[in-house]
Amino acid sequence: MSKRARRRMQDEAAARLAAGVASYGLGVGAEDILGEDRGSVETAFARQVAMYLCYTGFELSLTRVAVAFGRDRSTAAYACHLIEDRREDAQFDLWIGALEGLLYDPPPSTRGAPPVRVRR
Repeated sequence: MSKRARRRMQDEAAARLAAGVASYGLGVGAEDILGEDRGSVETAFARQVAMYLCYTGFELSLTRVAVAFGRDRSTAAYACHLIEDRREDAQFDLWIGALEGLLYDPPPSTRGAPPVRVRR
């Protein structure tokens, strides 16, 4: 597998994880967040949150975030700026910070779980 293909797979995995966290935080299905359609206002906002989490949490460039979500770079940039602007609200900042924390520190129910072994 080429380096480019491996990086794209990693970016898509990051997008799925960020979508899962946004899904958890907003009650919108992760499959809707990752879907091709814009969806409802709630789905679009959840996607913006997931894009922001990819950008900040995984330090992906806006271009890589856009590709991972199947969107334009300008869409990813708009999403990240929108969420960043909302962080001026202290309560929103705490909420989005908690979601960012889920990327780094999994919920207690997954700690201590045995390692997953992949058979080849």
